[in-house]
Amino acid sequence: MKVLLRNPRRELTIDGKRSVNSLLAELQLARESHLVIRNGTLVPGDAELTVDDVVEIRPVISGGA
Repeated sequence: MKVLLRNPRRELTIDGKRSVNSLLAELQLARESHLVIRNGTLVPGDAELTVDDVVEIRPVISGGA
Protein backbone atom coordinates (compact mmCIF):
# COMPACT_ATOMS: atom_id res chain seq x y z
CA MET A 1 0.00 0.00 0.00
CA LYS A 2 1.06 3.56 -0.52
CA VAL A 3 1.20 5.62 2.69
CA LEU A 4 1.33 9.42 2.52
CA LEU A 5 2.44 11.14 5.72
CA ARG A 6 1.70 14.84 6.03
CA ASN A 7 3.89 16.09 8.86
CA PRO A 8 6.69 15.80 7.91
CA ARG A 9 5.65 15.20 4.30
CA ARG A 10 6.90 11.83 3.01
CA GLU A 11 5.68 8.79 1.09
CA LEU A 12 6.19 5.13 2.04
CA THR A 13 5.36 1.82 0.41
CA ILE A 14 4.22 -0.87 2.87
CA ASP A 15 3.95 -4.52 1.84
CA GLY A 16 1.09 -6.71 3.04
CA LYS A 17 -2.24 -5.97 4.63
CA ARG A 18 -2.79 -4.82 8.21
CA SER A 19 -5.23 -2.92 10.38
CA VAL A 20 -5.08 0.85 10.78
CA ASN A 21 -3.99 0.42 14.42
CA SER A 22 -1.19 -1.97 13.39
CA LEU A 23 0.04 0.41 10.72
CA LEU A 24 0.14 3.34 13.14
CA ALA A 25 1.96 1.23 15.75
CA GLU A 26 4.49 0.14 13.13
CA LEU A 27 5.10 3.79 12.21
CA GLN A 28 5.24 4.73 15.92
CA LEU A 29 2.31 7.14 15.59
CA ALA A 30 -0.36 7.54 18.29
CA ARG A 31 -3.89 6.69 17.10
CA GLU A 32 -5.39 9.54 19.15
CA SER A 33 -3.18 12.07 17.36
CA HIS A 34 -3.68 10.98 13.74
CA LEU A 35 -6.44 10.72 11.16
CA VAL A 36 -6.18 7.87 8.67
CA ILE A 37 -7.81 8.35 5.28
CA ARG A 38 -8.11 5.48 2.79
CA ASN A 39 -8.91 6.29 -0.82
CA GLY A 40 -10.45 9.60 0.30
CA THR A 41 -12.52 8.23 3.25
CA LEU A 42 -11.75 8.48 6.97
CA VAL A 43 -11.31 4.96 8.41
CA PRO A 44 -11.56 3.58 11.99
CA GLY A 45 -8.70 1.89 13.82
CA ASP A 46 -9.99 -1.64 13.29
CA ALA A 47 -10.36 -1.25 9.51
CA GLU A 48 -8.29 -3.65 7.40
CA LEU A 49 -5.94 -2.03 4.87
CA THR A 50 -4.86 -3.91 1.73
CA VAL A 51 -1.90 -3.67 -0.63
CA ASP A 52 -4.02 -1.77 -3.20
CA ASP A 53 -5.01 1.03 -0.81
CA VAL A 54 -3.70 4.57 -0.83
CA VAL A 55 -3.58 5.76 2.78
CA GLU A 56 -3.02 9.29 3.98
CA ILE A 57 -2.05 9.91 7.61
CA ARG A 58 -2.63 13.41 8.91
CA PRO A 59 -1.91 14.74 12.39
CA VAL A 60 -4.93 15.98 14.32
CA ILE A 61 -4.74 19.75 14.62
CA SER A 62 -7.00 21.71 16.90
CA GLY A 63 -7.20 25.36 17.61
CA GLY A 64 -9.52 28.13 18.54
CA ALA A 65 -10.08 31.80 18.22
